[in-house]
Amino acid sequence: MLSWALMFLIIALIAGLFGFGLVGGMAYGAAKICFFIFLILAIFSLLTGRRVPTD
Repeated sequence: MLSWALMFLIIALIAGLFGFGLVGGMAYGAAKICFFIFLILAIFSLLTGRRVPTD
């Protein structure tokens, strides 16, 4: 998921560099959504991660 966010961010930066505003805006929006989903899932997995059973 994080790799998708980075890929969309790179597409947005390249599109912004060449002046493709609509494509850059859409790629930036997709990168932002993917990043926040990744962040929520990472925090959730850290909180509910594998715990070592104590006997």
